[in-house]
Amino acid sequence: MVQAMNGASAAAAMGDLRAVALRFQQAIPRTAVAQLGSTLVPLVALLAAMHLCLAVGWWWLVPMLALPAAGMVVRTFIIQHDCGHGSFLPSRRANDAFGHLCSLFTLTPYAHWRRQHAQHHGTWNDLDRREGRGSDIYSTCLTVAEYNALGPWQRRWHRLLNHPLVALLVLPPIVFLVVYRLPFDTPATWVNERRNVHVTNLAILALYGGLGFFLGFWPVALVLLAVMIPASIAGVWLFSLQHRFDGASWARHDQWDAVTAAIEGSSLLRLPRLLQWFTGSIGFHHIHHLAPRVPNYRLEECHLAHPAFASVHVLTLKDGLRAFRYALWDEEANRMTTFKEANARVPVLSPAPGGSSLDPPERAHAATAPSALPTPGEHGYALAYAEYPERPGDADGSTARPMQRMEHFRTAEAAMGRAREIIGASHVWAVEMHAMSGALILSPPELALLLGCPLPPHEPGS
Repeated sequence: MVQAMNGASAAAAMGDLRAVALRFQQAIPRTAVAQLGSTLVPLVALLAAMHLCLAVGWWWLVPMLALPAAGMVVRTFIIQHDCGHGSFLPSRRANDAFGHLCSLFTLTPYAHWRRQHAQHHGTWNDLDRREGRGSDIYSTCLTVAEYNALGPWQRRWHRLLNHPLVALLVLPPIVFLVVYRLPFDTPATWVNERRNVHVTNLAILALYGGLGFFLGFWPVALVLLAVMIPASIAGVWLFSLQHRFDGASWARHDQWDAVTAAIEGSSLLRLPRLLQWFTGSIGFHHIHHLAPRVPNYRLEECHLAHPAFASVHVLTLKDGLRAFRYALWDEEANRMTTFKEANARVPVLSPAPGGSSLDPPERAHAATAPSALPTPGEHGYALAYAEYPERPGDADGSTARPMQRMEHFRTAEAAMGRAREIIGASHVWAVEMHAMSGALILSPPELALLLGCPLPPHEPGS
């Protein structure tokens, strides 16, 4: 396996794989045209048959036809995707023309999506170059440390967005039907891409509005939704599990390289032959990231061209259905992990005065100051503390509930400098130092003594 090699042999093997993949970049016009015919013609026929069934009252046939039509839309999206990479046909103009044509069936603005997708190929599995720090819940993720640094409500919101029922069933239709109608996160400098969103909307309105004028607007809307909802769900699921699964590898930028990221950070999704056909063999995603200009109809051929490609992480259909649970990257364990495992590592702070799980103040006098700073760790440090609002107690003598805080630092010196700023403040209590894993390094008394700061004898407000 590639992962078992080391040194020069590993580098040579990786270089060999890149060279092998580049041999399959040449588009084959005859194959591409045949794929267009075997995709768009059946898709149009299925859509026409669904409208015919509605017209004659055969409602029960519509859902049966909607599923294969949705599969054809997924296959159409793969063609559009390849056109965006300039890999489907030899001619750039032909790629762009057919890419725009496909967008009328996928409801995805071609030029806009093409540029956004190019960013994904430049930064995938690179922890230091993630767009939005995990806001893209399908192809990137937060680290465990970043997740634990969020406030309680932010963590709940992040878990909700990443719940399979939300991320894989609720959001995909919204993305394709609503979000793609807007240049939602497009920089103002992307003039052509922003224009493409609006032009695509006008083309979609003209096409489906015209059909609605002749066939009825409700039948057209019903057929469109019956096809796009399952197509969007299947497409998003297919895209998401290519980078977020148990076994995926992520790296910091100084340790990242494209070949290793393709082989160790992308999956090989083994699907039954029929599903592989509908998905345009995009399950060979390690090949696609290794050489994005290999057209979908040559991905499997490329995979079989070198035995080292067998070392990639293989997912079955069953594996793919549970892959989305792995939503966070654990830098200490060097693996993808689940929210349940990450939640177990959040340091627990006192929910109210008098019930602190941290070291009580009476232990301060028995604590012994460490002789030196903790050795700087690879993954950094965290300060955990409780902060009370700086206001008088309520009329009945009670005080406000504390807010749990956690701050992260790359070095022990930076963490200690921040601790020196906040220890002794009247509204801060129980400052302690942790490793990023959650393990306690310095208790509140030890930290205070090391810094030469007095530890308050009582909690604020008591």
